Amino acid sequence: MSESLSIALAQINPTVGAIEHNAELIRESRAEAARLGADLVVYPELVITGYPPEDLVLRPAFQQAAEEMALELAAETADGGPGLLLGTPWREEGKLYNAAALLDGGKIVARRYKHDLPNYGVFDEMRVFEAGPLAGPIAFRGVRLGVLLCEDMWFPDVAESLAESGAQLLVTLNGSPYEHGKEDTRLSYAVARITETGLGLVYVNQVGGQDELVFDGASFVLDGKRKLCLQAPWWQECVNVSRWQIDGDGAHCEEGERAPVPEQMAQIYAALVTGLRDYVDKNHFPGVAVGLSGGIDSALTTAVAVDALGPERVRTIRMPSRYSSDHSLDDAAECARLLGIRCDTVAIELAHRAFEGMLAPLFQGTQPDATEENVQARVRGIIMMALSNKTGDMLVTTGNKSEMSVGYATLYGDMCGGYSVLKDVYKTTVFELSRWRNENRLQGTLGPDGPAMPDNIITKPPSAELKPDQLDEDSLPPYSVLDDILEGLVEDEHTVEEIVIRGHPRALVRRIRRLLYIAEYKRRQAPPGVKITRRAFGRDRRYPIVNGFLNHE
Repeated sequence: MSESLSIALAQINPTVGAIEHNAELIRESRAEAARLGADLVVYPELVITGYPPEDLVLRPAFQQAAEEMALELAAETADGGPGLLLGTPWREEGKLYNAAALLDGGKIVARRYKHDLPNYGVFDEMRVFEAGPLAGPIAFRGVRLGVLLCEDMWFPDVAESLAESGAQLLVTLNGSPYEHGKEDTRLSYAVARITETGLGLVYVNQVGGQDELVFDGASFVLDGKRKLCLQAPWWQECVNVSRWQIDGDGAHCEEGERAPVPEQMAQIYAALVTGLRDYVDKNHFPGVAVGLSGGIDSALTTAVAVDALGPERVRTIRMPSRYSSDHSLDDAAECARLLGIRCDTVAIELAHRAFEGMLAPLFQGTQPDATEENVQARVRGIIMMALSNKTGDMLVTTGNKSEMSVGYATLYGDMCGGYSVLKDVYKTTVFELSRWRNENRLQGTLGPDGPAMPDNIITKPPSAELKPDQLDEDSLPPYSVLDDILEGLVEDEHTVEEIVIRGHPRALVRRIRRLLYIAEYKRRQAPPGVKITRRAFGRDRRYPIVNGFLNHE
């Protein structure tokens, strides 16, 4: 006997802790799924609370609120419309689980608990949840559904147990953060589970930003022959319906929409836009402020801000010093004009001279060094923070991953701010993204068409302009060299010798490694920023500040 089942993939953007808001998103997407003829709507992992809730989920009042909302949503399914398969925390016998709940016919029909809890990188679910047991499938309108929660799909045990106990179709609820290239990883694990079980698979992922994490959506459906039957878009909220026929030969899915995979730079740029937009909007900031220097980092940061929030919510300031070049001031002004944003000018010379005078007795007998350069950066930090305090606009920092790796940034100066767009973006990628944005604009973003910055910003040698004729390469190797060394040290944990083999001088590698280690104290005080690589600074990579292993090979 053949059974038909239409399953909607609800790719939505929940907010951590906003249970009522998340419930409204669930209701709206259910209504859309009903209009499209769905029998069941599948949602992301922990959609009721938002993912990841971190230690918020340990509060009994929070647990209670989530459970009450699950019961409320369950009651609403008594209307005869689509059932709901959604994620929520759930307590049972004094233990807290990361759960999937099936809501249908006015009640919670069944629950399944996440078995494989991730405890690496940005994940530490073992701190807050208990691992659930291996469980059998859930019967829903004549079809036996094998339910997996995110990490459960990355290992064979849960899927194999479900198949052995009679599941006809695998359904996985996910909160899988973006990092470059991860779409191939997800597909490979899904294909592995299908190969092992012979079952089709529905994969639903959330979309949006949560602190430093961004979620790209990209939900998909594969049939039992590993054929891609549906591919949801990246970076967009949407509801897509997969239509299945289940018979003795397995589960067969009609071909549906298959969104194209965005090119690499488009993916990264979308991640930056999504991360900043949701951080600003979910924290209810009116807008953002950016120090626009005329350099490439601040130009790209400003372009991302305008694309994320619109020109009317982005304010910039030029803060020239005695060392600022005319071309930097002109480039900053042209960047503001191209993006259609306000740009004020506050010269720092008066404050700079005042600090020089105040500090002169203390510095008597010493030679100028980075101390005097940092004073300028800190004067600018004071100006930007004053503007942020007065207007409520959040200050966005402009430093990149290359600089933060080696400490080429001023604590309490250019590191001031509430969020860092480029925190996980190497300088070489900054150049690529800037060229890409000058030739493209993401669909659905709020910035203007055309170039976002003058070409001179991209082509001129980078400089902090904190002393006469200064260039970044006076202090650092060329960024193409630096970034290759850093990728070996940070992303791959390679030894000095392994990086030397790649063609870099041993002395240089050792110097960069030392700078990386001793800058940890700065990174601990840096604002959060968008994660796009597999090893971002913060929860991905946590090194001790006091470190006696600095020079060990």
